[in-house]
Amino acid sequence: MTGSPQLPPLSGAGAWLNSRPLLPEELRGRVVLVNFWTLTCINWLRQEPYVRAWSQAYRHDGLLVIGVHTPEFSFEHDVAGVKRAVQEREIDYPVAVDSDYAIWSAFDNHYWPALYFADRDGALRDFHFGEGRYEESERRIQRLLGIHREPTAVRALGVEAPADWDHLRTPETYLGTARGERFASPGGARDGSHTYAPPGYLDFNDWALDGVWTVGRESVELDEAGGSIGFRFQARDAHVVLAPAGEDPIPFRLFVDGEPPGENHGADVDEQGHGVLGPGRLYQLFREREKVRERTLEITFAEPGARAYSFTFG
Repeated sequence: MTGSPQLPPLSGAGAWLNSRPLLPEELRGRVVLVNFWTLTCINWLRQEPYVRAWSQAYRHDGLLVIGVHTPEFSFEHDVAGVKRAVQEREIDYPVAVDSDYAIWSAFDNHYWPALYFADRDGALRDFHFGEGRYEESERRIQRLLGIHREPTAVRALGVEAPADWDHLRTPETYLGTARGERFASPGGARDGSHTYAPPGYLDFNDWALDGVWTVGRESVELDEAGGSIGFRFQARDAHVVLAPAGEDPIPFRLFVDGEPPGENHGADVDEQGHGVLGPGRLYQLFREREKVRERTLEITFAEPGARAYSFTFG
């Protein structure tokens, strides 16, 4: 395709995982798929089984998948956290740790996840932002490789499972002042440490704090033990991005409509709603096994120092 832009150089990464730094000349002759991601992104987590499967299915045909981890939240700059995510997701292709946004800027990228497809001559031939379009993306890979076969079988489980789009009515919701909305505690967000209370009734898609919290630009941080976050939502799955302010793990408890979640518990809590905040990441709280309907969750932390960044749903 004459006039196609060239794949930008993958320079400026602070570290590489599963590979040494890759130079432009080493990519020529291979079809390259660049995947921008960040470890807490539910959209990337649901996309990753496909990217992982394509890498394994087509690497011997000439496909090179390269992950680029560019952080959304400040704690995601920690290389150890990226390494944990790579191990947990069983990623065996090269990953550039792009904490300074050098590669992100070279691509002029604005989204997580984002896919960029380059041919054997290094020309960018396609791109896709967000989830979905999996069959079309795989066909694009095949055309660039000059092969044709049946689509790869993908088995996505746990947090990687596709969202229940037909019943999902609650959007991703950020909690910090920079992008936060639908905060329902009386008086709204205030500077410094402040005692918050929930409203008498939590409207659909609203959230509220209870206890002593500091509301910052990208997160809310619990200042005294026993504080909680409530959220009224409708989705099969409910997740929250959490990170500790310090080194120690923080026990928490989840209630849904005032009761332990039982069989509807997510991967990171048990049937009684008990969980532990450890490394910063996305925590799955709830997975509905029955009819999806409006629910109210409340997550209470036993110790101060819990930081909550966003809720995501599926």
